[in-house]
Amino acid sequence: MLETKGTGQLVIVSGPSGAGKSTVLRRLVKDCPLPLELSVSATTRPPRPAEINGVEYHFLSQEEFDAKLANGDFLEHKEVFGRGHLYGTLKESVTTGLNAGCYVILEIDVAGAMSVLEHIPDAITIFIHPGSQQELENRLRGRETESEESIIRRLEVAISEMDLMDRYQHIIVNEQPETAAETICQILKNSGASS
Repeated sequence: MLETKGTGQLVIVSGPSGAGKSTVLRRLVKDCPLPLELSVSATTRPPRPAEINGVEYHFLSQEEFDAKLANGDFLEHKEVFGRGHLYGTLKESVTTGLNAGCYVILEIDVAGAMSVLEHIPDAITIFIHPGSQQELENRLRGRETESEESIIRRLEVAISEMDLMDRYQHIIVNEQPETAAETICQILKNSGASS
């Protein structure tokens, strides 16, 4: 169990790559009146153009990541998509927000979500998906940021993740990010964490 002194609530959001999670969550933070905080994950992958350290991710060297791992600083971590890059959720990012009474939102994959739930079993869990495998493939190809090999790998992972979406309390089909964000905001209001 992760020890916190605050009245905040952890919110875990998962879904396949290309489901539009980041877009929905940006909209949620912008439009929902609740005290929301997006947890910023750490990664060893290099920043993409226009990504800012501490905003999109905490960009760490392999040595920095390994040191934090050895120190027990991660709530969860893993290598993603077989590229040798590590991703993880820093405990401090979560506890700071929870102690401030915020809804702390983790955007993590299914394996990470299951790992976090071992430490924080009362987290609100939300799975976002695009409605169909074909729609997911269309979105991944529409990005034009991935190689064919990468798209195939992401689709394989997506299928296995969508097979586990029944482990989540709430399942949302993201047809319109605004609508999906409104639905999540209502779910959080109904949870009453900050009341």
